[in-house]
Amino acid sequence: MVRPIRDGLVQALLYLKSMKKKYFIGVFMSLLVCIGSIQARTQTTLDYQSRIHPQIASDFMVVTQNKHATEVGYNVLREGGNAVDAAVAVGFALAVTLPRAGNLGGGGFILIYDKESNDISAIDYRSAAPISSTSDLFTQGESVVRFGHIVNAVPGSVAGLLKAHKDHGSLPLTELLKPAISLASDGFEVPHDLNYVLEWGKESMLANEASRDKFYDSNEDPIQIRSIFKQPNLAKTLFKISKKGNDIFYKGEIAEWISEESLSNGGLITVEDMASYEAKLREPIETFYRGYRVVTMPPAASGGLVLLQTLNILENFDLKESGHNSAQTVHYLSEAMQRAYADRAEYHGDPDYYEVPVQQMLSKKYSSDLAKKISDTRTPDGQIFAGDLKKYDESPDTTHFSIIDSRGNAVSNTYTLGSSFGSGVTVKKGGFLMNNQMRNFSHFYGREDVKFGTSEANKLEPGKRMISTQTPTLVFQPDGKLIMILGSPGGGRIPNIITQVISNVIDHDMSFGEAVMSPRINQRLEGKLQLETGFSPDTVNLLMLRGHEPEISTTMGSVQAIFLEEENIFGVADTRRPGALAKGN
Repeated sequence: MVRPIRDGLVQALLYLKSMKKKYFIGVFMSLLVCIGSIQARTQTTLDYQSRIHPQIASDFMVVTQNKHATEVGYNVLREGGNAVDAAVAVGFALAVTLPRAGNLGGGGFILIYDKESNDISAIDYRSAAPISSTSDLFTQGESVVRFGHIVNAVPGSVAGLLKAHKDHGSLPLTELLKPAISLASDGFEVPHDLNYVLEWGKESMLANEASRDKFYDSNEDPIQIRSIFKQPNLAKTLFKISKKGNDIFYKGEIAEWISEESLSNGGLITVEDMASYEAKLREPIETFYRGYRVVTMPPAASGGLVLLQTLNILENFDLKESGHNSAQTVHYLSEAMQRAYADRAEYHGDPDYYEVPVQQMLSKKYSSDLAKKISDTRTPDGQIFAGDLKKYDESPDTTHFSIIDSRGNAVSNTYTLGSSFGSGVTVKKGGFLMNNQMRNFSHFYGREDVKFGTSEANKLEPGKRMISTQTPTLVFQPDGKLIMILGSPGGGRIPNIITQVISNVIDHDMSFGEAVMSPRINQRLEGKLQLETGFSPDTVNLLMLRGHEPEISTTMGSVQAIFLEEENIFGVADTRRPGALAKGN
Protein backbone atom coordinates (compact mmCIF):
# COMPACT_ATOMS: atom_id res chain seq x y z
CA MET A 1 0.00 0.00 0.00
CA VAL A 2 2.80 2.44 0.84
CA ARG A 3 4.49 2.48 -2.61
CA PRO A 4 1.33 3.32 -4.68
CA ILE A 5 0.42 6.11 -2.26
CA ARG A 6 3.88 7.59 -2.50
CA ASP A 7 3.99 7.26 -6.29
CA GLY A 8 0.76 9.18 -6.51
CA LEU A 9 1.99 11.86 -4.17
CA VAL A 10 5.15 12.31 -6.19
CA GLN A 11 3.09 12.95 -9.33
CA ALA A 12 0.93 15.39 -7.43
CA LEU A 13 3.97 17.23 -6.14
CA LEU A 14 5.46 17.55 -9.58
CA TYR A 15 2.23 19.25 -10.61
CA LEU A 16 2.17 21.44 -7.52
CA LYS A 17 5.68 22.61 -8.25
CA SER A 18 4.25 24.67 -11.09
CA MET A 19 1.83 26.47 -8.73
CA LYS A 20 2.51 29.71 -6.95
CA LYS A 21 5.13 29.20 -4.27
CA LYS A 22 2.96 30.02 -1.21
CA TYR A 23 0.31 27.48 -2.24
CA PHE A 24 2.89 24.88 -3.21
CA ILE A 25 4.73 25.01 0.08
CA GLY A 26 1.56 24.67 2.17
CA VAL A 27 0.23 21.66 0.32
CA PHE A 28 3.74 20.23 -0.01
CA MET A 29 4.28 20.12 3.75
CA SER A 30 0.89 18.54 4.39
CA LEU A 31 1.72 15.77 1.97
CA LEU A 32 5.14 15.23 3.53
CA VAL A 33 3.56 14.69 6.94
CA CYS A 34 1.29 12.12 5.36
CA ILE A 35 4.21 10.31 3.78
CA GLY A 36 6.23 10.34 6.98
CA SER A 37 3.40 8.80 8.97
CA ILE A 38 3.32 5.67 6.83
CA GLN A 39 5.77 3.66 8.88
CA ALA A 40 5.68 0.13 10.23
CA ARG A 41 7.06 0.04 13.75
CA THR A 42 9.72 -2.54 14.49
CA GLN A 43 10.85 -3.56 17.94
CA THR A 44 14.31 -3.27 19.38
CA THR A 45 14.11 -6.81 20.67
CA LEU A 46 15.01 -9.70 18.42
CA ASP A 47 12.03 -10.97 16.49
CA TYR A 48 11.22 -12.76 13.26
CA GLN A 49 9.90 -9.59 11.64
CA SER A 50 13.50 -8.39 11.36
CA ARG A 51 15.34 -9.06 8.13
CA ILE A 52 18.77 -8.82 9.75
CA HIS A 53 19.76 -10.71 12.89
CA PRO A 54 22.76 -10.03 15.12
CA GLN A 55 24.87 -12.54 16.98
CA ILE A 56 23.45 -13.19 20.45
CA ALA A 57 25.32 -13.92 23.66
CA SER A 58 24.74 -13.64 27.38
CA ASP A 59 28.28 -13.40 28.77
CA PHE A 60 30.63 -11.40 26.49
CA MET A 61 31.01 -10.19 22.92
CA VAL A 62 33.73 -9.07 20.48
CA VAL A 63 32.98 -7.33 17.17
CA THR A 64 35.78 -6.36 14.79
CA GLN A 65 36.36 -5.82 11.09
CA ASN A 66 38.47 -8.98 10.79
CA LYS A 67 37.62 -12.56 11.73
CA HIS A 68 41.12 -13.40 13.00
CA ALA A 69 41.10 -10.40 15.34
CA THR A 70 37.63 -11.28 16.62
CA GLU A 71 38.78 -14.82 17.41
CA VAL A 72 41.80 -13.41 19.26
CA GLY A 73 39.61 -11.17 21.42
CA TYR A 74 37.09 -13.95 21.99
CA ASN A 75 39.79 -16.30 23.26
CA VAL A 76 41.19 -13.68 25.64
CA LEU A 77 37.75 -13.17 27.18
CA ARG A 78 37.08 -16.92 27.34
CA GLU A 79 40.35 -17.36 29.23
CA GLY A 80 39.38 -14.79 31.86
CA GLY A 81 40.78 -11.56 30.50
CA ASN A 82 38.82 -8.36 30.75
CA ALA A 83 37.59 -6.06 27.98
CA VAL A 84 40.83 -4.04 27.89
CA ASP A 85 42.93 -7.20 27.72
CA ALA A 86 40.88 -8.28 24.72
CA ALA A 87 41.15 -4.81 23.16
CA VAL A 88 44.94 -4.82 23.41
CA ALA A 89 45.15 -8.29 21.86
CA VAL A 90 42.72 -7.28 19.10
CA GLY A 91 44.51 -4.00 18.40
CA PHE A 92 47.86 -5.71 17.81
CA ALA A 93 46.27 -8.59 15.88
CA LEU A 94 44.63 -6.16 13.46
CA ALA A 95 48.07 -4.69 12.75
CA VAL A 96 48.88 -8.10 11.29
CA THR A 97 45.65 -9.18 9.60
CA LEU A 98 44.13 -5.85 8.48
CA PRO A 99 47.14 -3.86 7.27
CA ARG A 100 45.00 -1.32 5.39
CA ALA A 101 43.87 0.11 8.75
CA GLY A 102 45.02 -1.97 11.73
CA ASN A 103 48.36 -0.61 12.73
CA LEU A 104 51.39 0.10 14.86
CA GLY A 105 52.27 3.20 12.83
CA GLY A 106 49.02 5.14 13.19
CA GLY A 107 46.88 6.48 16.00
CA GLY A 108 43.39 6.66 17.42
CA PHE A 109 41.08 6.96 20.39
CA ILE A 110 39.73 4.54 22.97
CA LEU A 111 36.81 4.74 25.40
CA ILE A 112 36.90 2.38 28.39
CA TYR A 113 33.84 1.82 30.57
CA ASP A 114 34.39 0.37 34.05
CA LYS A 115 31.04 -0.94 35.20
CA GLU A 116 31.92 -1.31 38.89
CA SER A 117 32.99 2.30 39.28
CA ASN A 118 30.67 3.57 36.51
CA ASP A 119 33.70 5.49 35.23
CA ILE A 120 34.60 6.17 31.58
CA SER A 121 38.21 6.73 30.56
CA ALA A 122 39.08 8.41 27.26
CA ILE A 123 42.59 7.85 25.91
CA ASP A 124 43.78 10.08 23.07
CA TYR A 125 46.55 8.40 21.10
CA ARG A 126 46.20 10.45 17.95
CA SER A 127 49.34 10.87 15.85
CA ALA A 128 51.32 14.09 16.40
CA ALA A 129 53.32 16.51 14.25
CA PRO A 130 57.13 16.24 14.30
CA ILE A 131 58.84 19.23 15.88
CA SER A 132 60.37 20.43 12.60
CA SER A 133 57.03 20.49 10.71
CA THR A 134 55.93 23.52 8.71
CA SER A 135 52.90 23.67 6.42
CA ASP A 136 54.84 24.64 3.32
CA LEU A 137 56.37 21.14 3.33
CA PHE A 138 52.97 19.53 2.71
CA THR A 139 51.35 21.68 0.03
CA GLN A 140 51.61 21.70 -3.73
CA GLY A 141 49.56 24.61 -5.06
CA GLU A 142 46.08 24.03 -3.65
CA SER A 143 46.71 20.33 -3.00
CA VAL A 144 48.14 18.55 0.04
CA VAL A 145 50.77 15.80 -0.30
CA ARG A 146 49.14 12.40 0.34
CA PHE A 147 51.89 9.76 0.41
CA GLY A 148 55.52 9.14 1.25
CA HIS A 149 57.72 9.68 4.29
CA ILE A 150 57.00 13.41 4.48
CA VAL A 151 53.39 12.88 5.61
CA ASN A 152 54.30 10.52 8.47
CA ALA A 153 53.21 11.85 11.84
CA VAL A 154 54.61 10.46 15.09
CA PRO A 155 52.60 7.25 15.64
CA GLY A 156 50.47 6.81 18.75
CA SER A 157 48.87 3.35 18.50
CA VAL A 158 51.43 1.45 20.56
CA ALA A 159 51.40 4.10 23.30
CA GLY A 160 47.60 4.14 23.41
CA LEU A 161 47.10 0.39 23.61
CA LEU A 162 49.85 0.01 26.20
CA LYS A 163 48.47 2.85 28.35
CA ALA A 164 45.08 1.17 28.29
CA HIS A 165 46.75 -2.07 29.38
CA LYS A 166 48.77 -0.38 32.13
CA ASP A 167 45.72 1.40 33.55
CA HIS A 168 43.07 -1.30 33.13
CA GLY A 169 44.56 -4.60 31.97
CA SER A 170 44.76 -7.80 34.03
CA LEU A 171 46.73 -10.32 31.93
CA PRO A 172 50.47 -10.05 31.12
CA LEU A 173 51.35 -8.20 27.93
CA THR A 174 53.41 -11.16 26.75
CA GLU A 175 50.27 -13.31 26.75
CA LEU A 176 48.15 -10.73 24.98
CA LEU A 177 50.58 -10.31 22.08
CA LYS A 178 51.18 -14.04 21.51
CA PRO A 179 48.27 -14.39 19.05
CA ALA A 180 49.44 -11.43 16.94
CA ILE A 181 53.02 -12.73 16.95
CA SER A 182 51.80 -16.15 15.81
CA LEU A 183 49.65 -14.67 13.03
CA ALA A 184 52.66 -12.70 11.80
CA SER A 185 55.24 -15.51 12.02
CA ASP A 186 53.07 -18.47 10.95
CA GLY A 187 50.99 -16.44 8.53
CA PHE A 188 47.32 -16.42 7.61
CA GLU A 189 45.40 -17.12 4.43
CA VAL A 190 45.09 -14.03 2.22
CA PRO A 191 41.39 -13.09 1.87
CA HIS A 192 39.85 -11.59 -1.25
CA ASP A 193 39.55 -8.20 0.45
CA LEU A 194 43.28 -7.83 1.15
CA ASN A 195 44.14 -8.80 -2.40
CA TYR A 196 41.58 -6.33 -3.75
CA VAL A 197 42.64 -3.32 -1.67
CA LEU A 198 46.30 -3.96 -2.46
CA GLU A 199 45.47 -3.66 -6.14
CA TRP A 200 43.60 -0.45 -5.37
CA GLY A 201 46.47 0.88 -3.23
CA LYS A 202 49.27 0.49 -5.76
CA GLU A 203 49.74 4.24 -6.17
CA SER A 204 51.21 4.61 -2.71
CA MET A 205 52.52 1.12 -2.03
CA LEU A 206 54.61 0.50 -5.12
CA ALA A 207 56.46 3.77 -4.58
CA ASN A 208 58.03 2.34 -1.41
CA GLU A 209 60.55 -0.49 -1.79
CA ALA A 210 59.77 -2.16 1.54
CA SER A 211 56.00 -2.10 0.88
CA ARG A 212 56.48 -3.36 -2.66
CA ASP A 213 58.65 -6.26 -1.49
CA LYS A 214 56.27 -7.18 1.32
CA PHE A 215 52.89 -6.98 -0.39
CA TYR A 216 53.57 -7.60 -4.12
CA ASP A 217 55.36 -10.15 -6.30
CA SER A 218 58.04 -9.50 -8.93
CA ASN A 219 55.33 -8.57 -11.46
CA GLU A 220 53.91 -6.01 -9.04
CA ASP A 221 50.80 -8.12 -8.51
CA PRO A 222 49.33 -8.26 -4.99
CA ILE A 223 49.90 -11.31 -2.80
CA GLN A 224 47.62 -14.04 -4.09
CA ILE A 225 44.24 -14.99 -2.66
CA ARG A 226 44.47 -18.01 -0.33
CA SER A 227 48.28 -17.87 -0.21
CA ILE A 228 49.83 -17.87 3.27
CA PHE A 229 51.03 -14.39 4.17
CA LYS A 230 53.94 -14.39 6.63
CA GLN A 231 55.48 -11.22 8.12
CA PRO A 232 58.68 -12.16 9.95
CA ASN A 233 59.90 -8.60 10.57
CA LEU A 234 56.54 -7.61 12.04
CA ALA A 235 56.60 -10.72 14.23
CA LYS A 236 60.00 -9.65 15.61
CA THR A 237 58.70 -6.15 16.30
CA LEU A 238 55.67 -7.46 18.15
CA PHE A 239 57.87 -9.81 20.19
CA LYS A 240 60.10 -6.89 21.20
CA ILE A 241 57.05 -4.87 22.28
CA SER A 242 55.66 -7.81 24.26
CA LYS A 243 58.90 -8.08 26.23
CA LYS A 244 59.98 -4.46 26.65
CA GLY A 245 56.77 -2.49 26.24
CA ASN A 246 56.45 1.18 25.39
CA ASP A 247 60.13 2.11 25.77
CA ILE A 248 61.39 -0.15 22.97
CA PHE A 249 59.01 1.52 20.52
CA TYR A 250 59.44 5.15 21.56
CA LYS A 251 62.89 5.34 23.13
CA GLY A 252 64.71 2.24 21.95
CA GLU A 253 65.55 0.25 18.86
CA ILE A 254 62.24 0.61 17.03
CA ALA A 255 62.23 4.39 17.50
CA GLU A 256 65.67 4.45 15.88
CA TRP A 257 64.39 2.42 12.92
CA ILE A 258 61.52 4.84 12.35
CA SER A 259 63.70 7.93 12.63
CA GLU A 260 66.53 6.56 10.52
CA GLU A 261 64.21 5.62 7.69
CA SER A 262 62.24 8.87 7.92
CA LEU A 263 65.20 11.24 7.86
CA SER A 264 67.00 9.38 5.08
CA ASN A 265 63.91 9.60 2.82
CA GLY A 266 62.79 13.19 3.23
CA GLY A 267 60.69 12.64 6.35
CA LEU A 268 60.73 14.61 9.60
CA ILE A 269 60.49 12.17 12.52
CA THR A 270 63.47 12.23 14.87
CA VAL A 271 64.29 10.07 17.89
CA GLU A 272 63.41 13.12 19.99
CA ASP A 273 59.95 13.22 18.42
CA MET A 274 59.44 9.58 19.28
CA ALA A 275 60.70 9.93 22.84
CA SER A 276 58.45 12.91 23.58
CA TYR A 277 55.23 11.24 22.44
CA GLU A 278 52.68 10.14 25.03
CA ALA A 279 49.09 8.91 25.01
CA LYS A 280 46.88 11.37 26.89
CA LEU A 281 43.97 10.85 29.23
CA ARG A 282 41.11 13.17 28.26
CA GLU A 283 37.73 13.97 29.79
CA PRO A 284 34.96 12.36 27.72
CA ILE A 285 32.22 14.60 26.34
CA GLU A 286 28.53 13.80 26.37
CA THR A 287 25.00 14.93 25.73
CA PHE A 288 21.53 13.58 26.46
CA TYR A 289 19.51 12.72 23.36
CA ARG A 290 15.84 12.22 24.20
CA GLY A 291 16.93 11.03 27.66
CA TYR A 292 19.70 8.70 26.44
CA ARG A 293 23.24 9.57 27.55
CA VAL A 294 25.64 9.61 24.59
CA VAL A 295 29.35 9.60 25.54
CA THR A 296 32.20 10.02 23.09
CA MET A 297 35.73 11.32 22.58
CA PRO A 298 36.61 15.01 22.99
CA PRO A 299 38.95 16.94 20.69
CA ALA A 300 41.27 16.30 18.99
CA ALA A 301 38.64 13.67 18.03
CA SER A 302 36.38 16.20 16.33
CA GLY A 303 33.96 13.48 15.27
CA GLY A 304 32.60 13.31 18.81
CA LEU A 305 31.63 16.96 18.84
CA VAL A 306 30.03 16.67 15.39
CA LEU A 307 28.01 13.66 16.58
CA LEU A 308 26.76 15.30 19.77
CA GLN A 309 25.99 18.62 18.13
CA THR A 310 24.07 16.93 15.30
CA LEU A 311 22.01 14.96 17.83
CA ASN A 312 21.30 18.13 19.82
CA ILE A 313 19.98 19.86 16.69
CA LEU A 314 17.91 16.82 15.66
CA GLU A 315 16.33 16.69 19.11
CA ASN A 316 14.29 19.73 18.09
CA PHE A 317 12.45 17.71 15.40
CA ASP A 318 10.04 14.79 15.71
CA LEU A 319 11.91 12.24 13.60
CA LYS A 320 9.65 9.42 14.72
CA GLU A 321 6.66 11.26 13.30
CA SER A 322 8.58 12.08 10.10
CA GLY A 323 9.44 8.42 9.59
CA HIS A 324 12.68 6.53 9.03
CA ASN A 325 14.54 7.66 5.90
CA SER A 326 11.56 9.67 4.70
CA ALA A 327 12.35 12.78 2.66
CA GLN A 328 11.50 14.93 5.65
CA THR A 329 13.79 13.02 8.03
CA VAL A 330 16.63 12.96 5.50
CA HIS A 331 16.21 16.72 5.05
CA TYR A 332 16.49 17.32 8.81
CA LEU A 333 19.54 15.05 9.00
CA SER A 334 21.23 16.85 6.12
CA GLU A 335 20.62 20.33 7.50
CA ALA A 336 21.75 19.37 11.02
CA MET A 337 24.90 17.70 9.72
CA GLN A 338 25.87 20.77 7.70
CA ARG A 339 25.64 23.05 10.72
CA ALA A 340 27.73 20.75 12.91
CA TYR A 341 30.37 20.52 10.18
CA ALA A 342 30.42 24.32 9.85
CA ASP A 343 31.46 24.60 13.48
CA ARG A 344 34.00 21.80 13.02
CA ALA A 345 35.66 23.72 10.21
CA GLU A 346 36.05 26.77 12.44
CA TYR A 347 36.48 25.67 16.05
CA HIS A 348 37.86 22.10 16.31
CA GLY A 349 41.51 21.51 17.15
CA ASP A 350 43.99 20.00 19.60
CA PRO A 351 42.88 21.30 23.04
CA ASP A 352 46.51 21.53 24.16
CA TYR A 353 47.06 24.21 21.49
CA TYR A 354 43.65 25.80 21.02
CA GLU A 355 40.83 26.52 23.44
CA VAL A 356 38.03 24.54 21.82
CA PRO A 357 34.62 25.97 22.91
CA VAL A 358 33.21 22.53 23.72
CA GLN A 359 30.55 23.56 26.23
CA GLN A 360 29.24 26.33 24.02
CA MET A 361 28.90 24.00 21.06
CA LEU A 362 27.11 21.45 23.22
CA SER A 363 24.69 24.01 24.64
CA LYS A 364 21.09 22.91 24.14
CA LYS A 365 20.10 26.56 23.68
CA TYR A 366 22.71 26.96 20.95
CA SER A 367 21.50 23.85 19.14
CA SER A 368 17.88 24.99 19.48
CA ASP A 369 18.78 28.31 17.88
CA LEU A 370 20.55 26.50 15.02
CA ALA A 371 17.50 24.27 14.54
CA LYS A 372 15.28 27.35 14.16
CA LYS A 373 17.28 28.30 11.07
CA ILE A 374 16.32 25.05 9.32
CA SER A 375 13.43 25.63 6.95
CA ASP A 376 11.47 23.25 4.75
CA THR A 377 13.94 23.65 1.89
CA ARG A 378 17.68 23.09 1.62
CA THR A 379 19.94 25.89 2.76
CA PRO A 380 22.06 26.78 -0.30
CA ASP A 381 25.82 26.22 -0.35
CA GLY A 382 27.73 29.15 1.06
CA GLN A 383 24.93 30.22 3.42
CA ILE A 384 25.82 28.09 6.44
CA PHE A 385 28.52 29.50 8.68
CA ALA A 386 30.10 28.65 11.99
CA GLY A 387 27.97 29.93 14.85
CA ASP A 388 28.70 32.88 17.12
CA LEU A 389 29.43 31.06 20.37
CA LYS A 390 30.17 34.02 22.64
CA LYS A 391 26.69 34.14 24.17
CA TYR A 392 26.40 30.38 24.74
CA ASP A 393 28.06 29.24 27.92
CA GLU A 394 26.51 25.96 29.09
CA SER A 395 27.81 23.35 31.10
CA PRO A 396 38.32 7.10 4.02
CA ASP A 397 40.49 4.35 6.08
CA THR A 398 40.03 3.44 9.63
CA THR A 399 38.88 0.47 11.67
CA HIS A 400 36.79 0.11 14.79
CA PHE A 401 36.15 -2.64 17.30
CA SER A 402 33.71 -2.99 20.19
CA ILE A 403 34.10 -5.32 23.18
CA ILE A 404 32.18 -6.15 26.35
CA ASP A 405 33.34 -8.65 28.97
CA SER A 406 31.42 -10.86 31.41
CA ARG A 407 31.63 -8.20 34.13
CA GLY A 408 30.01 -5.54 31.96
CA ASN A 409 33.20 -3.59 31.22
CA ALA A 410 33.30 -2.22 27.70
CA VAL A 411 35.73 -0.84 25.13
CA SER A 412 34.99 1.26 22.06
CA ASN A 413 38.15 1.79 20.01
CA THR A 414 38.81 3.44 16.65
CA TYR A 415 42.28 3.76 15.12
CA THR A 416 43.71 4.52 11.71
CA LEU A 417 46.64 4.93 9.33
CA GLY A 418 44.71 7.68 7.54
CA SER A 419 44.28 6.45 4.01
CA SER A 420 44.20 2.74 3.23
CA PHE A 421 47.76 1.59 4.02
CA GLY A 422 48.50 5.10 5.28
CA SER A 423 51.44 6.74 3.56
CA GLY A 424 52.32 3.54 1.72
CA VAL A 425 55.59 3.48 3.68
CA THR A 426 56.65 0.28 5.45
CA VAL A 427 59.38 0.55 8.07
CA LYS A 428 61.58 -2.15 6.60
CA LYS A 429 63.24 -3.47 9.77
CA GLY A 430 59.97 -3.27 11.69
CA GLY A 431 57.61 -4.66 9.06
CA PHE A 432 54.80 -2.20 9.79
CA LEU A 433 53.15 0.59 7.82
CA MET A 434 53.25 4.28 8.70
CA ASN A 435 50.41 6.78 8.67
CA ASN A 436 49.83 9.77 6.37
CA GLN A 437 48.12 11.92 9.01
CA MET A 438 50.17 15.08 8.49
CA ARG A 439 47.87 15.85 5.58
CA ASN A 440 44.96 16.38 8.01
CA PHE A 441 46.08 19.74 9.36
CA SER A 442 44.71 23.02 7.98
CA HIS A 443 47.77 23.70 5.87
CA PHE A 444 46.18 26.69 4.13
CA TYR A 445 45.62 28.70 7.31
CA GLY A 446 46.01 32.38 6.55
CA ARG A 447 45.37 32.05 2.80
CA GLU A 448 42.34 33.93 1.49
CA ASP A 449 42.50 32.31 -1.95
CA VAL A 450 41.60 28.86 -0.60
CA LYS A 451 38.10 27.96 0.62
CA PHE A 452 38.77 24.99 2.90
CA GLY A 453 41.65 23.96 5.15
CA THR A 454 42.09 27.43 6.63
CA SER A 455 41.02 26.86 10.26
CA GLU A 456 43.17 28.52 12.91
CA ALA A 457 42.13 25.85 15.41
CA ASN A 458 43.61 23.06 13.26
CA LYS A 459 46.63 24.89 11.84
CA LEU A 460 49.91 22.98 11.95
CA GLU A 461 52.11 23.53 15.00
CA PRO A 462 55.06 21.39 16.19
CA GLY A 463 53.93 18.53 18.42
CA LYS A 464 50.25 19.22 17.76
CA ARG A 465 47.62 16.56 17.04
CA MET A 466 45.48 16.99 13.93
CA ILE A 467 41.71 16.75 14.26
CA SER A 468 39.99 13.50 13.38
CA THR A 469 36.45 12.34 12.70
CA GLN A 470 37.05 9.06 14.55
CA THR A 471 34.05 8.66 16.86
CA PRO A 472 34.13 5.75 19.35
CA THR A 473 30.88 6.02 21.28
CA LEU A 474 28.96 4.62 24.25
CA VAL A 475 25.22 5.11 24.77
CA PHE A 476 23.35 4.64 28.05
CA GLN A 477 19.61 4.26 28.62
CA PRO A 478 17.70 6.83 30.70
CA ASP A 479 18.00 4.42 33.66
CA GLY A 480 21.81 4.52 33.34
CA LYS A 481 22.32 1.06 31.81
CA LEU A 482 24.73 0.71 28.91
CA ILE A 483 22.86 -0.06 25.68
CA MET A 484 25.26 0.63 22.78
CA ILE A 485 28.99 0.29 22.11
CA LEU A 486 29.78 1.42 18.59
CA GLY A 487 32.04 3.14 16.08
CA SER A 488 32.97 2.93 12.42
CA PRO A 489 35.58 3.63 9.76
CA GLY A 490 34.54 6.01 7.01
CA GLY A 491 36.70 9.15 7.15
CA GLY A 492 34.69 12.37 7.27
CA ARG A 493 31.43 10.42 7.20
CA ILE A 494 31.98 8.70 10.56
CA PRO A 495 30.03 11.00 12.91
CA ASN A 496 27.10 11.06 10.49
CA ILE A 497 27.12 7.26 10.34
CA ILE A 498 27.02 6.98 14.14
CA THR A 499 24.27 9.62 14.34
CA GLN A 500 22.03 7.55 12.11
CA VAL A 501 22.55 4.27 13.96
CA ILE A 502 21.70 5.95 17.27
CA SER A 503 18.66 7.66 15.76
CA ASN A 504 17.50 4.43 14.14
CA VAL A 505 17.28 2.79 17.56
CA ILE A 506 16.01 5.71 19.67
CA ASP A 507 13.77 7.52 17.19
CA HIS A 508 12.57 4.71 14.98
CA ASP A 509 12.46 1.69 17.32
CA MET A 510 14.47 -0.36 14.84
CA SER A 511 15.89 -3.76 15.63
CA PHE A 512 19.62 -3.61 16.30
CA GLY A 513 20.65 -5.41 13.14
CA GLU A 514 18.49 -3.20 10.93
CA ALA A 515 19.62 -0.06 12.74
CA VAL A 516 23.15 -0.81 11.55
CA MET A 517 22.35 -2.12 8.09
CA SER A 518 19.73 0.43 6.95
CA PRO A 519 20.71 2.72 4.03
CA ARG A 520 22.63 5.82 5.12
CA ILE A 521 23.03 9.39 4.01
CA ASN A 522 25.93 11.79 4.27
CA GLN A 523 26.03 15.55 4.10
CA ARG A 524 28.99 17.69 5.07
CA LEU A 525 29.25 21.46 4.96
CA GLU A 526 28.68 21.85 1.23
CA GLY A 527 28.11 19.72 -1.83
CA LYS A 528 25.60 17.13 -2.89
CA LEU A 529 23.57 14.97 -0.54
CA GLN A 530 25.02 11.47 -0.69
CA LEU A 531 22.71 8.46 -0.48
CA GLU A 532 23.53 4.79 -0.26
CA THR A 533 21.54 2.50 -2.52
CA GLY A 534 18.16 1.58 -1.08
CA PHE A 535 16.35 4.92 -1.21
CA SER A 536 13.26 4.88 -3.41
CA PRO A 537 12.98 7.13 -6.50
CA ASP A 538 9.99 8.90 -4.93
CA THR A 539 12.06 9.82 -1.86
CA VAL A 540 14.80 11.14 -4.13
CA ASN A 541 12.24 13.20 -6.06
CA LEU A 542 10.86 14.67 -2.85
CA LEU A 543 14.36 15.63 -1.76
CA MET A 544 14.94 17.34 -5.08
CA LEU A 545 11.75 19.35 -4.56
CA ARG A 546 13.28 20.57 -1.30
CA GLY A 547 16.34 21.84 -3.16
CA HIS A 548 18.72 18.92 -2.51
CA GLU A 549 20.95 17.40 -5.16
CA PRO A 550 20.99 13.70 -4.20
CA GLU A 551 23.62 11.40 -5.64
CA ILE A 552 24.19 7.68 -5.15
CA SER A 553 27.31 7.09 -3.10
CA THR A 554 29.54 4.17 -2.31
CA THR A 555 28.74 2.41 0.93
CA MET A 556 29.39 4.41 4.08
CA GLY A 557 31.58 2.98 6.81
CA SER A 558 31.33 -0.35 8.55
CA VAL A 559 29.82 -0.12 12.02
CA GLN A 560 31.06 -2.68 14.53
CA ALA A 561 28.50 -2.50 17.31
CA ILE A 562 27.33 -4.19 20.48
CA PHE A 563 23.83 -3.65 21.88
CA LEU A 564 22.54 -4.71 25.27
CA GLU A 565 18.95 -5.45 26.19
CA GLU A 566 17.82 -7.17 29.37
CA GLU A 567 20.13 -10.20 29.76
CA ASN A 568 21.12 -10.42 26.12
CA ILE A 569 24.16 -9.10 24.25
CA PHE A 570 23.72 -8.46 20.53
CA GLY A 571 26.78 -8.19 18.28
CA VAL A 572 26.39 -6.63 14.81
CA ALA A 573 29.23 -6.84 12.31
CA ASP A 574 28.43 -4.46 9.46
CA THR A 575 28.74 -6.29 6.13
CA ARG A 576 29.57 -3.11 4.19
CA ARG A 577 33.16 -4.30 4.38
CA PRO A 578 34.00 -7.99 4.04
CA GLY A 579 35.55 -10.10 6.76
CA ALA A 580 33.90 -8.56 9.82
CA LEU A 581 32.84 -10.93 12.60
CA ALA A 582 30.82 -10.70 15.81
CA LYS A 583 31.39 -13.53 18.29
CA GLY A 584 30.25 -13.96 21.84
CA ASN A 585 29.52 -16.48 24.53
